[in-house]
Amino acid sequence: MPKLTAADTSQAVDQFMAALNHPFKAELETLRRAILAADPAIAEGIKWNAPSWRTSEYFATTHLRSKAGLGLILHLGAKVRALPEEGDGGLDVPDPTGLLKWLGRDRAQVELGSAADLAAKLPALQALLRAWIRHV
Repeated sequence: MPKLTAADTSQAVDQFMAALNHPFKAELETLRRAILAADPAIAEGIKWNAPSWRTSEYFATTHLRSKAGLGLILHLGAKVRALPEEGDGGLDVPDPTGLLKWLGRDRAQVELGSAADLAAKLPALQALLRAWIRHV
């Protein structure tokens, strides 16, 4: 794990959220709680000027300029990693509900819209996150 800083804390996310002016702020708070509840190993911080989540490395970062409302970028940290060439060459992450839009072999995006859309997707998203963090 890289050295933690003041930005790698829930307090930093609290401060970011208090100053945030975004039409999907309430949904972001819901998303934040849901990601933290997905697994006790998950912690949060501000990375790349957005709320982000980590275990041993950062693996998810909000995309606040998503056209859908909110985007969640799933990745494997800041450094490129070698991935197996089997299958499509990407990560083996079950996605039975089709939430993932693959952006590369090691990163994907989940688009989240209204509060109702977020609520409908949360159970599948939490399962997906539990599978994703096994690769971090």
